[in-house]
Amino acid sequence: MPAADISSFFKAVDSFFSSLAAVRWGSLVVGLLCFGIYLTLRSRAYFHVLRAAYPGESVQWRRIWGAYIAAYGFNNVVPARGGDIMKLFLVKTSVPNSTFSAVAASFFVEAVYDATIGIPVLLFAFTQGVFPKPPDFASLDAFDLSFFAGHLRFTLFLLTALAIGGLAAFALLSRRIRAFWARVRQGLTILFDRRRYFREVWLVQFAGWLFRFAAFWNLLEAFGIGGSVRNVLLVLGVNAVASVVPFTPGGAGVQQAFLVKVFAGTATGATVAAYSVGQQIAIAVFSLALGFAALVTIFKFTSFKAVIQAGREARQAEAAAS
Repeated sequence: MPAADISSFFKAVDSFFSSLAAVRWGSLVVGLLCFGIYLTLRSRAYFHVLRAAYPGESVQWRRIWGAYIAAYGFNNVVPARGGDIMKLFLVKTSVPNSTFSAVAASFFVEAVYDATIGIPVLLFAFTQGVFPKPPDFASLDAFDLSFFAGHLRFTLFLLTALAIGGLAAFALLSRRIRAFWARVRQGLTILFDRRRYFREVWLVQFAGWLFRFAAFWNLLEAFGIGGSVRNVLLVLGVNAVASVVPFTPGGAGVQQAFLVKVFAGTATGATVAAYSVGQQIAIAVFSLALGFAALVTIFKFTSFKAVIQAGREARQAEAAAS
């Protein structure tokens, strides 16, 4: 990460700690509670996805909730969505007779809702006159996003290389491809029943999104930016962009750069900087603590490292047996 990006980030951190006395702790607590309910409802929707994929198996929501929360917490402290690997293993061990390929495919079901709500939010954000346009991403103080935006040839080369690699892997696995796609289809089972998907997944995720909306409203209030429908939708738009380039824990660099730009005319520079970092720290600490508690009490693991190692061994064992 360039020195300018690091300097900008630590200035924002300094603004956050300097503004602690001005934080509205009641709004902060309410915001985090709403965020916890949001994650709980998301886990319930995902539980329905798994129950549709494995109707004959006994699946405990408690374990799915624990896997979901632990993965989210881990994603906030490690880059490149490393928590998803943990989630894959924990869910697989929580669903009897499941396979890694089917469980991995089930992750995609959540993305369907995210697209239906994320695209309208981004369209709104781009029409407000404060949200950076894609050509301006290269000038932001976020190394991961600005690098790819400023090196389009390399980005296209990387995407091409990944596509070729995927085709090569497809060819190498051609002998097992029928069984593989059958498992993938199993993970997506609920999508083939539109009414059930809408009732048990989309509506539940929407209820969770409303609590996420309330969470960011209260966090904006807590750090002195001010809660409003417009401000919350801008924050959600920033989160949508940050999720595309998850090369930092929780998309921290991208979120901080975007939030400083988006709210530059809403509050003082110090207040915006404090919010851009404070929101991320608050959610990261809250979700990490909740996730670790879930690991210890539900899965009996005493560290995130132990889960990753157990997951790696389980995948190797399944690959050897297939």
